[in-house]
Amino acid sequence: MREAGLDFQVVPSEVEEIHDEAAPVADLTKLNAALKAGWVAERHPDAWVIGADTLVAVEGRALGKPADLDEARAMLRSLAGRTHEVGTAVCLIHAARNERREFLVQTFVTFRPLGEEEIRHYLTLINPLDKAGGYAAQEHGEVIIEKVDGPYSNVVGLPMERLLEELRALSAIP
Repeated sequence: MREAGLDFQVVPSEVEEIHDEAAPVADLTKLNAALKAGWVAERHPDAWVIGADTLVAVEGRALGKPADLDEARAMLRSLAGRTHEVGTAVCLIHAARNERREFLVQTFVTFRPLGEEEIRHYLTLINPLDKAGGYAAQEHGEVIIEKVDGPYSNVVGLPMERLLEELRALSAIP
């Protein structure tokens, strides 16, 4: 956001994210983005609030942040040689104006076929425990990623192209 020239403040929400493996991934991300944005908007009613949630999904199954290195290894094994979805839901709220807009951006990421040694090596390069799916495209992604179809910014954090488009449509930015 700084690179886009936006003036912003990070306010972490104090909501418990919903994790339901039976729920569709798009629904989960939308729900969590709205929970986060709503919590912050209540406390900052005169500001545009951006809440976002990203999940990695393979065959409709959400992969959150791994609990430990064994789980990170298992996630990378499940993604190796396959295409998976990175979905980010964004909820924009301006409480004082009673305005709200939501959108979902999907990107499809194809991993290279990975053996145990390649997975082990990759895990020495990054900390996978705070990353959905146990990987970070912006951190040595070339080691594991073969192809990205869709907005790359969605895979590394926030779908900036669409976010800027929506903020302009709301006259929140010039």
